Amino acid sequence: MPDYEPQHSLVLNQPQRPHRLLLLFHGVGSSAQDLASLGTLLGNEDRDCMVVSVNAPFPTDFGQGWQWFSVGSVTEENRIRRVAEAMPLFVQCVHYWQKMARVSAADTWLLGFSQGSIMALESLRESSLLAGHILAIAGRLARPIDAATADTRVSLFHGESDGVIPVQHSLDACRQLCALGLTASVQTFSKLGHGINQEMLQALVSAFLDDPHRA
Repeated sequence: MPDYEPQHSLVLNQPQRPHRLLLLFHGVGSSAQDLASLGTLLGNEDRDCMVVSVNAPFPTDFGQGWQWFSVGSVTEENRIRRVAEAMPLFVQCVHYWQKMARVSAADTWLLGFSQGSIMALESLRESSLLAGHILAIAGRLARPIDAATADTRVSLFHGESDGVIPVQHSLDACRQLCALGLTASVQTFSKLGHGINQEMLQALVSAFLDDPHRA
């Protein structure tokens, strides 16, 4: 596994002394540019937050966009291994930007969409805290979870008509995380597929501004 390199990632807001860090992780076949407008919006809501839209490290198998792990011939079984193999690089990525921002794990937010959400949720299995809050959009746990970093707050968002990753995955994830003692919530959105609409956008902004460390 190569070391993390920040090329193609976009720094959208860079205050002199950020009080928190927001990292956005796109879905498979996309790029950092695809979440740039969302990151800019959230950065405008909190000008003291450093905001970075992270580009996944590997080109996709189908010749367009980027990925953390391959979805070619993906199954419930091999997804677990692929996510686990990508996780050390994902952790390196988060640590890199925390060092750049001089922000602690507790003040780090991970926002993931689809595959980016899968990676963010998988980081809950790390032995030490990687982020204080995860915003997981249209994602899932790669496998059932029986232990997690208890200091991480998790907010899940999912379209009820999602045909790529069914909404039940977010409902199941919330149930499992709450059973482990985490502060977790889930919001679902009727008639929304695998994407973000205005209603979800408003919910994301509300969750982002609901920061116990924010003055």
